[in-house]
Amino acid sequence: MTHAIRTGWLASVADEAEIAFVRAARPDILDLKDPSRGALGAWPAERVAAVVRSLADDAARPRLSATIGDLPMEPVAMLAAARAMAATGVDYVKAGIAPAGPEGGDPLACLEALGSLAADGVRLVAVFFADLWPGRTPLEAAARAGFAGVMLDTATKGRSLREGRGHEGLTTFVEEARALGLMSGLAGSLRLPDIAPLRAAGADYLGFRGALCGARGRTGAIDPTAVARVAAAMTAALPASGASSGTGASRGPFHKGFSAEARA
Repeated sequence: MTHAIRTGWLASVADEAEIAFVRAARPDILDLKDPSRGALGAWPAERVAAVVRSLADDAARPRLSATIGDLPMEPVAMLAAARAMAATGVDYVKAGIAPAGPEGGDPLACLEALGSLAADGVRLVAVFFADLWPGRTPLEAAARAGFAGVMLDTATKGRSLREGRGHEGLTTFVEEARALGLMSGLAGSLRLPDIAPLRAAGADYLGFRGALCGARGRTGAIDPTAVARVAAAMTAALPASGASSGTGASRGPFHKGFSAEARA
């Protein structure tokens, strides 16, 4: 049958004080990330664990994700960082996956190593940077390793993901992820005008940081007015062209967890 796609949204928070500002807008995921430390700057694991404990008894809380930092593509180091973050009890652990560069590194070996955590039940999300992966991203390798989802983001902030990859490229990423049974996310300097087209592309969620800070920029503090605008745009009805064919069963595992009925 044909229906409007339900796309959730992720809000990145730089510290504990920002959580209250964002929670009132009811994002689907609170993403614990330090933008002052890079594209995927990590919170210290002990602070992530404290947030998990503080929200443990709140049945209405959003899901929590946390990044492991901008790490080199070294399997041993990446696995150790991911294991430490998973031990906090966060719902999703996000790991940035970049192509091998002049200094070396092996992204496919990193995905394979992280698979040992996935086998133990850790829900991993591989974050691929569109400006570093000009061609196809290794989604099949993430699926083989047992990742829960994949995300397309930007390593260099300022130019939006939509400007850099184009609607067709983003739609292809989402469709390939869905075919592999992976939830899909799109992020990277997204602005309000990007929301409706990207929701129509069918991603399971869109991720925001800079748009939540308004004129303050992604390394500035959260602006509650800017948060409200993003939340309103994410819940506004899509035009008729934003509908997609399919059933709930065809969506990724993330989509199954935050249906409108479940959140009512």
